[in-house]
Amino acid sequence: MSKLLIDVGSTYFKTSANGVINHYFRNFDIPIYSDLKAKCSDDLNKFSKEDIVICSSANGGLSTLIIGISESFSLKYATNIAYNSGINIIDTVLYRDIENYAIPSETIDIVILVGGINSVQNIYGQKLLDYLSKINYDNIAYVGSSSSGKFIEDNIENINMMGNIIDNKLHMVEDELKEYLTHLYNQDIMGKEDIKHLYEITANQIYSTPYIVNQSLPYINTILDNVDPFIVVDIGGATTDIHYSKELADDNIVTTNEYDRLVFKKLGVYKSRESLVFSAKNNEFVYELLAYLNTTENELDRTGEGNVKLLMSLAIFLVLYKVSHHHKSYLNLKLASMNSIVFTGGITKVLEDQEISDIVSFFYSKILTMDTIPEIVIDRDYAIWTLGIKNNSIIIPQEKQTTFYKS
Repeated sequence: MSKLLIDVGSTYFKTSANGVINHYFRNFDIPIYSDLKAKCSDDLNKFSKEDIVICSSANGGLSTLIIGISESFSLKYATNIAYNSGINIIDTVLYRDIENYAIPSETIDIVILVGGINSVQNIYGQKLLDYLSKINYDNIAYVGSSSSGKFIEDNIENINMMGNIIDNKLHMVEDELKEYLTHLYNQDIMGKEDIKHLYEITANQIYSTPYIVNQSLPYINTILDNVDPFIVVDIGGATTDIHYSKELADDNIVTTNEYDRLVFKKLGVYKSRESLVFSAKNNEFVYELLAYLNTTENELDRTGEGNVKLLMSLAIFLVLYKVSHHHKSYLNLKLASMNSIVFTGGITKVLEDQEISDIVSFFYSKILTMDTIPEIVIDRDYAIWTLGIKNNSIIIPQEKQTTFYKS
């Protein structure tokens, strides 16, 4: 039996059934549930609650603080798993320097403690407890050495003790932490006042949209020829996400996953507009980009349709810059070796093909000093979004069990 898949984004509703994808611009003056019922009632009436699957990125995701003992393994592995679970990294803290780190002003959704293979003892001590006492957080998990676990369990209340994400061969073990973080993400979505009313429409778990897209990537070659290696850039109202072929990653992480993702919570064009503008104003190349686009920095502070087009253009440049070797970050991608860039999400409804191509050309010429650019694919129908459902790859986490849904 076919399914109705609904994406509740921060800008658009998208519905897919029997190969037909429809888009509806959201009315921000009324609740999501009422707006969805009004715009999509014809589709909703054709399906039972059991055959309707909903995903959403409208909440912008969760935040995490990661504390570890090394940049090359513990922090890197935990960061990779967090990003792939749709979690936003507020900061990473090296334990040896923990007394020198600033205290986050915001409440952290989840703190992750990691470090050492299982034979390593006495990793953490009093200075960790002193640091944690100064920050506000809702959840905390330990995924480090089992030999050091007793100190953690005895001294930190409500700690979630899990298996070590670093095995004795220094390989990453991700499944337990990833399932836990994905479940937290889904709980957060369910807890949003606007989102939880959608359970009147569906009998299934509500997903995060990045999870839905990431599960579709192994099947992208069924609709696109010669696309690998590639990145998918999904620019929307709340976040900008990059999904990428693992062979493009310049790291030491050993994993069975062919694809990973990064979520940039501060590069959305609606909910995180202010942080996007701030990032643009503080990038040394953006003023040259503005001149290239025949505009000035004054346009950054204006609102309206023209401003959205500019913000979308800047988001393309900034997200490519943040994963390039020109920018020191958690992950740099081998963008010079890439065959294709696939653009999907809200950007495809705002920018024309040539406008997108112009930004990519500017980036490759200015940052990578290259005359040629990868093939650009514009997924205007958001077809990638449906591939995971069509190929039965979507697994819905629910507490300690998962349910497999077939289309």
